[in-house]
Amino acid sequence: MTNKNKKTTNSKGLNYIQLTAVAIGATIGGGVFSIAGDMASKGANTGAVLIGWLICGIGMQALILCFFNLNRIRPELTGGIYSYAKEGWGDYVGFNSAWGYWLSTLLAIVSYATLLFASIGYFISIFGKGNNLISIVCASILIWIVNYFVLKGVKKATSINVVITISKIVPILVFIVTLIFLKAFDWNIFIKDFWGESGNMSFLNQLRATSQTTVWSFVGIEGAVVISGRAKYSSDVGKATITAFLGVLTIYILVAVLSMGVLDRSQLAGLSNPPMAGVLKSVVGSWGAALVNIGVIISLLGATLGYTIIATECPYEASKKGAFPKIFTKENKNGAPVFSIFLTNSIVQIFLIITYFSSSTYQVFYSISTSMILIPYLLSAMYYFKISLNRNKLKKDYGTTFSSKIIGLIGTIYGIWLIYASGLIGLGVTALFYLPGTLVYIKGKKDHNEIYFSNNRDIAILIVLVALAFISLYLLLTGRIALF
Repeated sequence: MTNKNKKTTNSKGLNYIQLTAVAIGATIGGGVFSIAGDMASKGANTGAVLIGWLICGIGMQALILCFFNLNRIRPELTGGIYSYAKEGWGDYVGFNSAWGYWLSTLLAIVSYATLLFASIGYFISIFGKGNNLISIVCASILIWIVNYFVLKGVKKATSINVVITISKIVPILVFIVTLIFLKAFDWNIFIKDFWGESGNMSFLNQLRATSQTTVWSFVGIEGAVVISGRAKYSSDVGKATITAFLGVLTIYILVAVLSMGVLDRSQLAGLSNPPMAGVLKSVVGSWGAALVNIGVIISLLGATLGYTIIATECPYEASKKGAFPKIFTKENKNGAPVFSIFLTNSIVQIFLIITYFSSSTYQVFYSISTSMILIPYLLSAMYYFKISLNRNKLKKDYGTTFSSKIIGLIGTIYGIWLIYASGLIGLGVTALFYLPGTLVYIKGKKDHNEIYFSNNRDIAILIVLVALAFISLYLLLTGRIALF
């Protein structure tokens, strides 16, 4: 394709490789190193894990195709997650999508930072589980170093991210090749208690237990869509997203399947973080665990950088379109969203301090982060499904087809399944995080001299949010559920 056939968004913007690296770099964080152990610890046996990955593969593929096709159909909707929800369901819903996505990425950074120093703790015991005082101090220093690099400009930061992304994939490939080459995979271990008949956990609950882990493993895959406003060619955004998804999915399935053929569920569940280190150690000895932990450290450094770019870009793009207060559009001389960067990392800093005083581990934050992102995912899929049913909403070049309807429907159903799998409690807890955003929404509307809550639908959504938040708060105060 020649340059004249590509829609140019920014002649000095990010190219296909950089966009792909952002998506892969943000997606491959700590998840790939812990998926086998996390699923096993939640009670999922081999059969449930395989079907869980099948559901995830089909569902996430549909979601990615929704993003891909929306990018082709509506390339002017930069910012992705926010823009799609706004176009489909109005300003307040669009704002909540951006707000929820922003908080999800913030919590992901916190999760990555604590897991990072837990991995360093393998070599230097003083860091413990990554949530003690020295770990929090060092994690705080790290996020402000990342803050400095992002302030230098998104393009420079993504160039660094390309190198880190390549570096983090190497240890994962070594893990896969080593297990295959040494024939460590044992079929008898793989099929042992395949459906989990020996336990007291139903297959449906096992399947639900896999959902949060599989989604967490793919959070960030839409990174290229979120920063689409920075792309050199808008046509590269969708291609980068598809490339990243297929590559990451292949890696995840290989890691999960091979791990379940080396150690059984009870053994995987008993491994310390990261479980991949324990799997490779059981095959080749201590150097295997050391290699994996080095890979985790590199991976999490890259994910922290990639997620900081994505996290700061989301409110910046939303602010340009009138959803967030105007101050979020403030840039420095490098074109970096300076206010958004500093506020994002300041909130991350607060959560790191909370981590120390609550003794929370990375799983707590990735659980909340995953729950927060489910609504934005669902809203984007619903929007694509909505326009696939209405030819008048599409450009001539992208007429409504049966396949587009199927993609939109599967993406929507998968989004609903994820919310169901997270449980009513998980949905209620997210309301505690969504509700305060309404004050930011009102401030943003006032800054842009626009009316807020202009229709009954927005008011009804607000009432539901308030109700869910108060119910969750009551359950927290009475000790029936725990947040940290």
